[in-house]
Amino acid sequence: MDILQLIILALIQALTEFLPISSSGHLALAGFFLGWDYQGLVVDLALHCGTFIAVATYFRDELIKIARECLRIRPGIALNPDQRLGVGIVIATVPAGIVGLALGDAGATALRHPLLIAINLAVFGLVLWWADARRRGARSEYDITLPQALFIGCMQALALVPGVSRSGITMTAALFMGLNRTAAARMSFLVSVPVTALASAHGAMEVITGASDVPLDTFLTGAVLSAVFAFVVIHFFLRHIGRIGAAPFAIYRLLFAGAIVALYFGRG
Repeated sequence: MDILQLIILALIQALTEFLPISSSGHLALAGFFLGWDYQGLVVDLALHCGTFIAVATYFRDELIKIARECLRIRPGIALNPDQRLGVGIVIATVPAGIVGLALGDAGATALRHPLLIAINLAVFGLVLWWADARRRGARSEYDITLPQALFIGCMQALALVPGVSRSGITMTAALFMGLNRTAAARMSFLVSVPVTALASAHGAMEVITGASDVPLDTFLTGAVLSAVFAFVVIHFFLRHIGRIGAAPFAIYRLLFAGAIVALYFGRG
C-alpha cells in the first residue's frame, strides 16, 4: 500500500469516524469508488487506532478525572456524576465486545457489501434526522443513567454493521435520552474509547503475531495519520454540532447511499 492511499484512507477515517456518516462504510467502499482492492480489516483497525489516540488525547482531562473517581467507588455509597458516567462507559462497551467476538474478522468482512451499506446509510440517517428534529432535551452526558448507558451500548454494537455509523447511532440514542446536541456528541466520543481501544489492540496483535500480512510500519503510519486528522475533526465537530444539527449529515448519507446504488447497478 503506497503512502498516498494510506493518507486518503486516514483522512476518510478521521472525517467519518466522528461525523455521523459511518467510517466503516466509507473505508469499505473507498476502493469501490477509487478503483483499488479493499485494504483489509487490519488496516481499518490501524486507522481506528489513530482515532482512539485522538479521542483519548482530546478528552484526557475528563477521562483521568472519571478514572480517579471510579477508583473511589465504594459499596453502599451512591455514585457521583463522574462515577456514574465512568461505569456507564464500561457498561456501554459490553454489547459491542460480545457482538464483535461473535462476528470475528470473517463475519465483519462479510458485512461489507455495498447494497447493505447503502441501506444502512439511508435508514439510520433518517432515524438520526428524526431524533435531532424532535429533540427536547437539555441534559448533559453526566445525567445518563446506567440502564440508558446499556441502551446506548446496544446501539453501539449495532454499528458493527457498516453503514450504521457508531457515532450516528450513539448520538441518536443519546438524543432520544434527552441529551442536548453537544452532550450527545460528547457521549458518543466517550463511549467510543474502550471499544476503539479493544479494536486497536486486536489489530496490533494481528500484526505483531504475524497473523496479518500488513507491515508494522504501515499499521503505525496509518494510526499516526488518522490521529492527527481526527484531532482536528473532533475540535471542529464539537464547536459546531450544536448549531448545525444532524440534517446536513442525514442528507449526505442519503445522497451517498444513492450514489452507491447507482454505481453498483451501473457497473452490473
